[in-house]
This record gives sequence, structure tokens and C-alpha cells, in this order.
Amino acid sequence: MARASNAICLVFLPLFGAGSLSATTQRTAATTSSIEQPGSAPKSDRQPVSVNSERIDSKTYIIGENDLLDVNVWKEKEVSRTISVRPDGKITLPLVGEIQASGMTPLQLQDNIGQRLRAYLSNPEVTVMVSDPRSHHFNIVGQVLKPGTYTLSQSTTVLDAISSAGGFRDFAKETKIYVLRTSPGGGQVRLPFNYKEIIKGKNPASNIALNSGDTIVVP
Repeated sequence: MARASNAICLVFLPLFGAGSLSATTQRTAATTSSIEQPGSAPKSDRQPVSVNSERIDSKTYIIGENDLLDVNVWKEKEVSRTISVRPDGKITLPLVGEIQASGMTPLQLQDNIGQRLRAYLSNPEVTVMVSDPRSHHFNIVGQVLKPGTYTLSQSTTVLDAISSAGGFRDFAKETKIYVLRTSPGGGQVRLPFNYKEIIKGKNPASNIALNSGDTIVVP
């Protein structure tokens, strides 16, 4: 009987050891999976990359009202600041006072600010950047994957806009697309766009560059 008991113990000891190892491994795996790797943000804080994060061209972008500007004067923290363009198209800075911003490119505005600062500072180095282009946008609605309002920070065609919106949904009418644009008189004009023709190289003139406020409709 003693030999039988020893045999039973020999059988169960490995099984008990394997069970303990398995439990330990599971606990370790669970602990490891709950810890974010170094340098990564918590999952709840991770955001998709914006499709409208293209760099704004300081030579061509036209500043408009509500745009948020970063004005930096080297070694002059009192003058440097982030400021929004007022509805009258102007901004106000220390030493500079009121200055027209709307209708200018960032390069033109920084030159104008620099000229005014020369009365107070020796060789001021000014940089103006648009940190949030709130005045320029277009809309895309209907049968696209990501309808909504998009920043118009650089030259964008209808085809570019459709790509930014993730492309078409399954039942989109690709030959019936149109752009709604406000005319100078206040009315709206409807500009047709046939996607199937465009990708075949036909009627390229219909792939127009968008204006701020345009709405693309994909039925």
C-alpha cells in the first residue's frame, strides 16, 4: 500500500506543478497586457490622425477672420503671442497696435509687423504661422465614408476632397456628384462632377479647385 501511495503522489506532483506554472503564466500575461508599453499613450487617449493636418503654405494661404495665428518675435516674449483674427480682420499686438491681418498671407503679415516694430526694436525677427485655419473650410455630405467639414489649408480639388473623406460608400451615385457654391450675388450655383469620367481622363475641367464654403454633395 505504501508503494501505491508513493506512486499516486508521483503522478499528482507534476500535474500540480504544471497547474501552478500555468496560473502564474496567466497572471503574468494579464499583468503585462494591462501595462502600456513605454512611450505609448493610454488607449482611451489615442486619437486618429486628422486628414486635414497638411502644412499650411505661408506664401499662398490667405488669412481670414477667426484664424488663430502664432506671432513670434525672437527674444521678445512680451510681443509674441497666439491671437485670433477679429471679425473686422484685424489683430492687436503690443508696440504694433492694430494691424490688418485678413486678406494677407502669413509672410506679408509678418513683414508688416516687422516694419512697425523697427520703430522700437533693432532688426526684429518676426514669424507668423497659422496654427488653426478656422476661416477656410469645405463640406462634403452624402455617400462618403467620412462626411463632414474639412479645413481648406491648401489647393484642394473635388477629387482630393473625396479622397480626404475616405472615398465612396457602396451605393454612391458616382456620376451624379455636384458642388454647391455661393455666387457673388448671394445665390448658389450647382457645379456637376462625374467621378467615372474624371478617372478615365475625361472632362478634367470639372475637377475644380474648391473655394472656402463649398459643399460637395455625393448622392
